[in-house]
Amino acid sequence: MAQKILVVEDDEQIRKFICFCLQNNDYDYVTAANGKDALRKITSDNIDLVLLDLGLPDIDGVDIINDLRKFSDIPILVVSARDKDKEKAYVLELGADDYITKPFSTTELIARIKVAFRHFYKYNQIQVQTTYQIKDLVLDIDKHLVYLKEKELHVTPLEYQLLLLFMKNAGKVLTTSMIIENIYGIGYGKDTQALRALMAGLRRKIEANPGKPEYIITEIGVGYRMIANDE
Repeated sequence: MAQKILVVEDDEQIRKFICFCLQNNDYDYVTAANGKDALRKITSDNIDLVLLDLGLPDIDGVDIINDLRKFSDIPILVVSARDKDKEKAYVLELGADDYITKPFSTTELIARIKVAFRHFYKYNQIQVQTTYQIKDLVLDIDKHLVYLKEKELHVTPLEYQLLLLFMKNAGKVLTTSMIIENIYGIGYGKDTQALRALMAGLRRKIEANPGKPEYIITEIGVGYRMIANDE
């Protein structure tokens, strides 16, 4: 059965373009032109993923994310013309899985959808995953070891914890505040200096050229994203 995507977009031309992209890639879809209709279809239809515009005529998309996350963890991809870094970070912290800025290409849209589905299904697997691999980089939880091109890397405990967080969320944008909370704890605050130093140390060990990273990409003004294997 095809995965069903809810397209929440009040602009008819953009809505038709998105639906055309989905149809050409064998996705099932339903549409909503406003927030009330979107919430009704989320609760009544078997929706697998939501493509959500923030600027709806009746309900702000941020409120829809808040409402949806009270009862569901299905992927939410924000598709919006709002491009301020603070707003991107805010909706990701609320529970959105990714943020695509208009205008966007068919290739980017479908790639982001595939990554969101892959991450969701991997996260919800019943069995506990003990090994993560991104290209030539391997993290073995049982052995508490990291390998690059089959050679063991010597990483600090915090570098290991940071790398594990990224590998568990490959393909997903993690905001700076999310990372700080996971690595240093909720009460640490918003100082990013320690995280930047930690990132620099980890990149020196896993990247051939830390100045042009291939594994962990900086999402300027928002945070970081580890590549997925099919990127």
